Amino acid sequence: MWSLFRLSTLSLSMIMLAGCSEPKIDTSSMPAAVVSVEKVRESLPTYKRDEFDQALTIMAMSSFSGIDILNPRPMNAAEIAESANAYMHGLTGDEAIEKANEMLRNRRARERNQALAILSRLEEKQANAKHDRQQRERITIDSADFYMSTSPYGALEPIIELEVTNGSDERIVELSLRGVVTSPNHEAPWVDESFYYVIPDGLEPGESAKWSLAPNRFGPWGNQDIPDNAELAITIESVHGDDGNALWDSAPLSERQRERLDELRDEYGAIAEHSLE
Repeated sequence: MWSLFRLSTLSLSMIMLAGCSEPKIDTSSMPAAVVSVEKVRESLPTYKRDEFDQALTIMAMSSFSGIDILNPRPMNAAEIAESANAYMHGLTGDEAIEKANEMLRNRRARERNQALAILSRLEEKQANAKHDRQQRERITIDSADFYMSTSPYGALEPIIELEVTNGSDERIVELSLRGVVTSPNHEAPWVDESFYYVIPDGLEPGESAKWSLAPNRFGPWGNQDIPDNAELAITIESVHGDDGNALWDSAPLSERQRERLDELRDEYGAIAEHSLE
C-alpha cells in the first residue's frame, strides 16, 4: 500500500512538473511563433519583458546581413514572428535573453578583432612608408641646373645638369625624376614633367656623380621663351635597383586611411598596446 501511495504521489508530481514547465518559443510556423512568443513573454516577470523583446529583436535581425545587431531597431510581434529563426526555436524566456547577450558578445569580439587587425595593417603600412621615404631621402640631389645650349648646328638645345649622391646601402641603376622649371613673375611653371634616367654603370653606395641630360627639345623643355633666370627643382619619385624593380616604393596612407587610423587608435589603441606587452 505504501508503495502504491508513493508511486501515485510520484506520478502526480511528474504530471504537475510537466504542466508547470516553462513555455518555449516554437518557430515551426508563423502562427506557432506568434502564439508561443506571447506565451513566453507573459511567463516572464514584468521587469524582464523589455529585455526579452530586445533579445528577440536581436535574434530576428541576425537573419539579415548588413544589419547592425549592436543597435537593434524596435520590432513588433508580427515582424519578430515573420523573421523567427532557428536561433529562437525551443528557447525559454531566460534562455532567449542569454542567447541574445551571447550573440552580442560574440559580435563585439569579432568587430574588435577585425578593428585590431585593420589597425595593425594600417600601422604597418604607415611604418613601411616612413622607412622607405627615409631610405629614398638618403639619395640626394646635390645640385640641379637648367639652361639652353647651342648645338654644333646652331640650334638651341635644353640641358639639365645634375649632381647626385647615393647615401643608401643599395646600388641604384635608374632614377624616376620630376623636374619643375619656374621663374619670377611667371605664375605657371614653364615645365612640370616626370622623366627617368638610366645610370651608366649604376651608382654604388656612397658614390656621387654628375650628369648632363638632354631632354627633348621639341617638348616643353625646348621652349625658347624660358628666361635665363629660370630655376630648376628636381625631386626623386622612385629609385630602381639592379633587378629593375623599384626600391623603397611603399605608398603612403591615403587621407581616408589616415583618418581611419586615427579613429582606430582613439578607440583601440590602449588594447593594441596592451596586447604587445
